[in-house]
Amino acid sequence: MQEEQLDIFDEAGQHIGVEARSEVHRLGLWHQTFHCWIYRVVEGQVEVLFQKRHPQKDTCPNLLDITSAGHLLASEQPSEGVRELYEELGLKVRFEQLSEIGMIRDVMSSPGIIDKEMCHTFVFACEQPLDDYVLQAEEVTGLLWVRLAPLEQLFTGELTEVTAAGFLVDEKGKAVDTECKVALADFVPHEAHYYEQVFMAMKRLAGLV
Repeated sequence: MQEEQLDIFDEAGQHIGVEARSEVHRLGLWHQTFHCWIYRVVEGQVEVLFQKRHPQKDTCPNLLDITSAGHLLASEQPSEGVRELYEELGLKVRFEQLSEIGMIRDVMSSPGIIDKEMCHTFVFACEQPLDDYVLQAEEVTGLLWVRLAPLEQLFTGELTEVTAAGFLVDEKGKAVDTECKVALADFVPHEAHYYEQVFMAMKRLAGLV
């Protein structure tokens, strides 16, 4: 099976070619991703839905991350990334239903990987019950709601932990309802400016700013 091929870009955002995903991460080349954050408003408070990454993921295993995200393959457009919502969550959504934040650059590093993403970032207000989501077993091992106001305080250091509620998949593949405390180290370490832009967009769309 051929490895995923990704468009690569220079620092100015100009397309400079196509490279295999493993090389893109090894060499720290800019590439495009699709990110979609799901949120809801409960009693005037924004809540953000995080996925828990599978323990076998090559980057940030077992951490809480964007509700749904994936690489854009060579020649793909951001609109084609909407497939990730169906593949990872079983959620059928038209691209036109998403609210666009824009392209945010985000850089993360881990052993042997330099992940330099040009993130085409969107948000989607969704009230669907968690029981109706169908998770991609090899990618996602749970879904957890976190209130945005305390989450922002966690990211600024004002709190050391926040409450997350939803479900986690056990070793038998069964969804188990969960409410737990999570700390900053439990979240994927996207750059601060990335989270700030996403959270501000959610508050703006919810009419809170």
